Amino acid sequence: MDVVCLGELLIDMFPAELGRSLVDVSAFRPKPGGAPANVAVAATRLGAKSAFVGKVGEDLFGHFLAEVLAQEGVNTQGMRYDDEARTTMAIIAMPDENTAEFVFYRNPGADMRLRVDELDRALLSEARAFHFGSLSLTDEPARSATREAARVAREAGALVSYDVNYRPSLWRDPEEAIQQAMAMLAHVDLLKVNEGELALLSGQEVDPADANQIGTAAQALLEQGPELCVVTLGPNGSTFQVAEGGEYIPPFEVETVDAVGCGDAFVAGLLTQLVGGEGSWRDRLSVAQLREFLRYANAVGALTALTQGVIPALPTAAQVSEFLSQHRN
Repeated sequence: MDVVCLGELLIDMFPAELGRSLVDVSAFRPKPGGAPANVAVAATRLGAKSAFVGKVGEDLFGHFLAEVLAQEGVNTQGMRYDDEARTTMAIIAMPDENTAEFVFYRNPGADMRLRVDELDRALLSEARAFHFGSLSLTDEPARSATREAARVAREAGALVSYDVNYRPSLWRDPEEAIQQAMAMLAHVDLLKVNEGELALLSGQEVDPADANQIGTAAQALLEQGPELCVVTLGPNGSTFQVAEGGEYIPPFEVETVDAVGCGDAFVAGLLTQLVGGEGSWRDRLSVAQLREFLRYANAVGALTALTQGVIPALPTAAQVSEFLSQHRN
């Protein structure tokens, strides 16, 4: 299995119009979502074999989401159903195409209730890459299940990937979020943050336009354990940092309709490049190779921005290839 993702699979209620706050939106449309699930689907569309591990409610939405993943070719043998908690829902408003406001209906949601004894250890041991985010670290028992899954996958030789994906409303306070995020750094190989998360975890000032500041802060996080730190800058591109050095990778300019999920698409693009082909992913951490991998990941994210809703917007490998052929410089 190329990519195994663990975490939330939920219903995203997208706004009927842009430019309005949550209380002013006239209507919402339900679409499948959840960052780790988005990564799993995106990886499959890019030609990888992926699986999803997580929990949904024993309800109509839960079975609908499982069916969506199965139809996309994602392995769902690691999914579990909860008859005591409902499938999590996220209500979304978009004041503009690059900004999203979230309210989560998750008190608790089924995704929070995944237990260690429910993990499919055989599936985790087959993974070439294991990916998760911070939403599964907010509460027990999912926190312990996430840590154990990462341990099993890493011991079996997988690249362990972590997207901080900080949602303040889901944490009791910022200090707890920082503590939990930092505790995972020694156990992951790839860390993905945005500029705000980079500043939060490093404790350093980060100006998105200052490559030196970003590189210094990213290097500080590498010293905590990861071998690769990637910083996504929204419509302004991305950067990476490894022991050898780092670089800024410029964006592709597109007419953005909806930026929600572009970071998930980016992660899938990067993971498929890192674990695709023969040999170890560690052999692909040179600056020259990562420059090309992040350019590919930027393209996957840019194409995802062209359509509202994450999973419906995720591009195929052929679409990415065509896009890159039209943007050679």
